[in-house]
Amino acid sequence: MIDEPRPPLMDAAPRRYGRADLQIHTDHGDGMEDARTIFERIELRGDLDVVAVTDHDDVRGALRAREIHAQAPYHFDFVPGIEVTTLQGHLLALWIDRPIASFKSLEATVAAVHAAGGIAVVPHPFSLLTRSIGRRSLERVLAIADPTTHPDGIELANPTSKGWDTGRRARMLNHRDYHLAETGGSDAHFIEAIGTAYTLFPGQTATELRRAILERSTEAIMNGGTPLRAIGPRRLALQQVRGMAVTPRKVLGPQILRLRDRVMRAGSR
Repeated sequence: MIDEPRPPLMDAAPRRYGRADLQIHTDHGDGMEDARTIFERIELRGDLDVVAVTDHDDVRGALRAREIHAQAPYHFDFVPGIEVTTLQGHLLALWIDRPIASFKSLEATVAAVHAAGGIAVVPHPFSLLTRSIGRRSLERVLAIADPTTHPDGIELANPTSKGWDTGRRARMLNHRDYHLAETGGSDAHFIEAIGTAYTLFPGQTATELRRAILERSTEAIMNGGTPLRAIGPRRLALQQVRGMAVTPRKVLGPQILRLRDRVMRAGSR
């Protein structure tokens, strides 16, 4: 994790380096703002070239955001995604436009993301603050012979890990052992947090970003944090309540409905 923005070493022909925030949550999930409000804020600021919507365990928020993005001449590209809950922790599925099943093993989920044409990134690795993939789980999967089960990137800049050892340790291990593409994302659930971490990449477009991730030519950048006073205690509390209500219902809803149907069928016999 890098605390001060710095461009990678330039070659003889300088290229423009773009910025991508690869983890943003909308009010379709446990975020507090709708996609249009988020996009208008990003457009007004003008400091991001690519953004990804990654609501928890549900692709519909990203698909709706993609529709909204296509309706206006925004000067940034859009990537649809999901933050999928695996048995070992959260996983970002990027460039995804169909559901990815939750509560599967990490390796099965990564393989499903790749089969759907997406890119898999480990967010906030080793963090104790949220449901995160641990070191043992990640290294076990990376040791599997089948490369389709290996994540493509690891999120080394995320404000939720700032000030904790996990971010520094993940960066050291990635540099030494994993050699996954570095990514950064704000993990924003409030509009004020967008862009507080980002992925630096050669180019400006989503296509160039995807190529950079696959070529391991990205860099994770921390761009400061969001003071709690800018959000306020009431909004913080509301977001926590929303997270406890929305995400479990989306993940557990189908299972609960299937259980209800089974009970009803058994009772009618």
